[in-house]
Amino acid sequence: MAGKRPDGDGLVRKRSDGRWEGRIIIGHKENKLPIFKSVFANTQKELMPKLRQALEDYRDVDLTENSSITLDEWMDKWIEEYAEPTLRSSTVYGYRSAIKNHIRPALGDKQIRFITRKDIQKFYNSLKRKKVNKKGKNKTLSDATIRGVHMILHEIMDAAVSVNLIFKNPTEGAKIPKSNYAPKRILNEEQLDIFMKAILNEPMWHDFFYTEITTGLRLGEICGLKWTDLDETTGKLKIQRSVSQTNGGGLTIGETKTEKGKRTILLPKGTLYILTERKKDAVTEWIFPSFIAPEKPIAPSSAYQRLKVILKEAGLPDIRFHDLRHTFATHALTSGVDAKTLSGILGHTNASFTLDTYTHVTTDMQKNASAVVRDFMEDLFGKELKPWEEDENPETEHSA
Repeated sequence: MAGKRPDGDGLVRKRSDGRWEGRIIIGHKENKLPIFKSVFANTQKELMPKLRQALEDYRDVDLTENSSITLDEWMDKWIEEYAEPTLRSSTVYGYRSAIKNHIRPALGDKQIRFITRKDIQKFYNSLKRKKVNKKGKNKTLSDATIRGVHMILHEIMDAAVSVNLIFKNPTEGAKIPKSNYAPKRILNEEQLDIFMKAILNEPMWHDFFYTEITTGLRLGEICGLKWTDLDETTGKLKIQRSVSQTNGGGLTIGETKTEKGKRTILLPKGTLYILTERKKDAVTEWIFPSFIAPEKPIAPSSAYQRLKVILKEAGLPDIRFHDLRHTFATHALTSGVDAKTLSGILGHTNASFTLDTYTHVTTDMQKNASAVVRDFMEDLFGKELKPWEEDENPETEHSA
């Protein structure tokens, strides 16, 4: 029956060149004829383990004749049919750039079915040594860039597996650089107080930055807010779009970063009051419109640049815009907001991601919790209670 490989150990024969060949069926063409996979060895004894491994590797696999297409051809198809319909235009642009500059030159002309994990690892190793020109200086690619290329190639190959072009993803198991993200920088309580006073002197920007520091929205999300997203009666705000900029400086309105990014949050009373008052003088659908062209939203680059000016003039650390989000999240956690609630406010995939992201905060919270438990136990049993590790012979009394 077409679509299933016959049971058995495959075809074994000795070739005219003296080598032994083992051949198995790994798929079928459109005309139902089988597609074969061959393995070779110098002796029949050496061949059999290879043949058994091939049978195991291709178990329940039914590839198509399209497996002979090159990675170049598949990447073009993947961008058109998988990426463009589901991803933001700015994300697709980044994918196209990585494919053009890195993946295509190294692997594009290879048939997709013949790309191995060894090929992938060799490619990643070459990226580690690759020189790029940045501001007139030749520098190696960052670890973050290499990880990004891996993520894209992994998605491309996963899609190829799903449509039976290849039987397994060759990027699986490849070694890539560890995460080396820039450390999070937040404004501490004193610095946050200075920042809040500084934006009082920014009549055009005050509402924008006040809303940001009290909600932790992503830059594209706060730029993309419309008045229809605000429910003044309930105090709720919907986040359902994001503004991004093209290389030419134009604006694109798209989906939030993730599906979880579409969310509804309850605004603090102060933020709700500020937005309600702001709405009275609104002349456009955007909560924060462009100062030059009110029919458009504020450009993310404008907000970023203004933040830098405010920080410099206030004598505050030169943090990134995203660090305002980290500032909000950190202070929310230390104020007692639980991780699940904060995860929903931030639009994270789940609470565990939030906890992993803010480990530095949760570690301090655990220490505080430990101190609370200690004080409670001392109140209950008296000051003479000592932790077991301070006992003279802990092993004797606690060796269970």
